[in-house]
Amino acid sequence: MRQDWKELDQQVTVSGQIRPEDVPHIAAAGFKLIMCNRPDGEEAGQPDWDDIVEACAHNGVEARYVPQADRNPTEYAINGFGKAMDDTQGKVFAFCRTGTRCELLWNAAMARRASRAA
Repeated sequence: MRQDWKELDQQVTVSGQIRPEDVPHIAAAGFKLIMCNRPDGEEAGQPDWDDIVEACAHNGVEARYVPQADRNPTEYAINGFGKAMDDTQGKVFAFCRTGTRCELLWNAAMARRASRAA
């Protein structure tokens, strides 16, 4: 398994594309939710989301699909990312092709959270 994980805070870690066989390692690291921020079929050879969902089910990890097509965060994806953080008691593992979209969504969700608190 690649270890290109980037911890953004105590709750959220982001990564590039994962494979179903990576899920047991992610679960063993204590993550409660795996979130995909990448549309299915974006690139040849990309694992199907359904296969990752099945691996999550076998490993006791919630799976959540919040696709973002490019690096321009949509309301849907920002809200979905924030909701995943709010709904999860524990650590969230988000992935896309390289991890960049996930980090952009996390930044947008955190900015929105901060503006609500102000």
